[in-house]
Amino acid sequence: MKLGVLTAVFYNLYPKFENMLDKVKDLGLEAVEIGAGNYPGSAHCNVREIISSNNKAKLYKEEVEKRGLTISAIAVHGNPLHPDKSIAREHDENIRNAILLAQKLDVPIITLFSGCPGSSERDRFPNWVTCAWPDDYPNVLNWQWKEKVIPYWKKMGKFAEDHNVKLAFEMHPGFVVYNTETLLKLRENIGNVIGSNFDPSHLFWQGIDPIASLKKISEGGALFHIHAKDVKIDGYNAAINGVLDTKKFTDIKNRSWLFRIAGYGNGYDWWKNFISQLVKEGYDYVLSIEYEDALMSEEEGMKKTVQFLKRVIIKEKPTEIYWA
Repeated sequence: MKLGVLTAVFYNLYPKFENMLDKVKDLGLEAVEIGAGNYPGSAHCNVREIISSNNKAKLYKEEVEKRGLTISAIAVHGNPLHPDKSIAREHDENIRNAILLAQKLDVPIITLFSGCPGSSERDRFPNWVTCAWPDDYPNVLNWQWKEKVIPYWKKMGKFAEDHNVKLAFEMHPGFVVYNTETLLKLRENIGNVIGSNFDPSHLFWQGIDPIASLKKISEGGALFHIHAKDVKIDGYNAAINGVLDTKKFTDIKNRSWLFRIAGYGNGYDWWKNFISQLVKEGYDYVLSIEYEDALMSEEEGMKKTVQFLKRVIIKEKPTEIYWA
């Protein structure tokens, strides 16, 4: 297993691609997850330039490899199902280009969101359904999946398969794929090109046990990529208001939960169990740090994250059990 990072954390600190790679190497990391547009941005990657030139792709890849690094995935999280057609077109184009980029750079995976449509063709904004009554809500949900979600991802799944790239979806509230069941529903309807970019932080605050979810997703071979990010639930605020929190992430004191670096939400015992379960499931790819901690600087937070994860990650494959 390798330790890597989603490079968006370095956009402001190290905007130059080569300097960012030097920083990643200095931190002792081994892989980068490169943003290619939509929400993650693309500050370290001129996507159109690279996909249009074999030489540019070769040089880009060489910069990564000469530092002993690999590219674990291309990140292009967005909402191609957005009811605003201009947003949907832009996000769709970026996803297609990310697939072409991944193929060009010999990267097997892109990481992304499922998106969320509106409740009808007349809507201007997404509508994330979270309850089963009144009947309006399940009717909206059924319409979304039948008319928007499945048709779109069937086409995009075929496009990805044609280019030997897998789609690793992050289960994230606000989008139609947000938990174990909805991820597997999309995979069942589209095929094995669909899998998980597994981020335990989004599961914790929904009340989902990430390790139970991991086992279920791994059963069918749908575990493609891992994000290392944590969550701390504020017991006082959550006791009053629950965890469906719409306050801004800058309202730190009053939120029911916050994203934290690994170890600041759940300690060594939990992360050791999580890593051990990954080994049990046969996962031997990259643990990619996604940094979104509002309580410390990126420099300090990244150093602490790497130190923590290096103590829990299992690098080598198990040896033969000699005692049994």
